[in-house]
Order: sequence, then structure tokens, then C-alpha cells
Amino acid sequence: MAHACCGECAAAILEPLRALAPFALYFHNPNIQPLREFRRRAKSVQVLADAERLDLLVDLDYDPKRFLDAVPWDRPDRCLACYRLRLAETARLAAARGFEAMTTTLLVSLHQDHEAVRRIGTQEAEAHGLRFHYEDWRPLADRGHQEAKRRNLYRQQYCGCLFSEQERFGLTREHLYRGEGGGEIIHREESP
Repeated sequence: MAHACCGECAAAILEPLRALAPFALYFHNPNIQPLREFRRRAKSVQVLADAERLDLLVDLDYDPKRFLDAVPWDRPDRCLACYRLRLAETARLAAARGFEAMTTTLLVSLHQDHEAVRRIGTQEAEAHGLRFHYEDWRPLADRGHQEAKRRNLYRQQYCGCLFSEQERFGLTREHLYRGEGGGEIIHREESP
């Protein structure tokens, strides 16, 4: 079973996954926020799976409070807890469905902590009697970008959680519209 974070990363590794063994994609990403972003990514994986005639399991349970309660708010602990949430559930379902191994499309991303994903994936797989397949698929990231463009799949611009969205887009004041009415931007340190 392959945990799928998004259609773009899944598209990058379809060929290597098919060479390994029969597999199913599993979209389980309680970290993704807001709801619109969550739905876009789930739909992207579904469109890819439909086009490729892949088995797909999709967890559409959107509960941001549960995610925010489960993870620390600071990096790197937040990311480690997020990996564990997703990979533990993938391992549980993979074992229940009779798979012998699991992996994740997080291994395509240039922005993820591969050693942490490998360690946590291995721990969770072993806890459920599975093997974790680690492969550094970062060299295939560009293939994923190209396939997503070609297939018109949604391409996200941040990891998924609200914290990563803030880190990606930075300070809001840089993106405000400044029309004729103007408006003075007051920075927190200047507030009375």
C-alpha cells in the first residue's frame, strides 16, 4: 500500500510502484487545511487513480481540530507527529487489507525529512507486521511536476497544514491589495 499525499507526488512514482508489486493508493492526510485544499488534493489523487485504473482508498474525514490537538505546534516536532499520524494509519489499514509492505509518496518531496519518514515508516510498518519500502524518489520529483501539468492535476504550493501555509506564503502584508484608498499597515511591534 502506498500512502499518497497528493496526485503530483503519486504520479511521479507510478512506474516504480508498479515494478515493486500490486499496490493500492491510500489518501489519508488529516494535516491538510483548509477544507478546500483538502478536497483539491483528494480529488487530484482520485483523478490520477481513475485514469490509471488504480485501487484507491480515500479517507475523507476532515477534522482539523483533531489534527491540531494531536501535533505540537513547533517544528520539527510538528512534522514528526504528522508523519506518524499518517504512516500509522497507513500501516494499520495495509495490514488489515493483507498487504505485506507499505511506502509513501512523501519520499518524492524535496521538502520532507527523509530520515524521519524512513524511521517512522519502518517503526509503524513493523508494529503491524509489515515491511516499509524506503526509496529516495526525490530525483523523480520533476517527473511528478510534469505529469501533474500534463494531466491537469491540482498542484499544491505548501505541505498541507496551516503552519506550512504560513511558512510558505510569509507575512500577509506582502500580499495585500494597495489600491487608491491606500491604508496604513501597522506592524505588531508598532501597535499601541
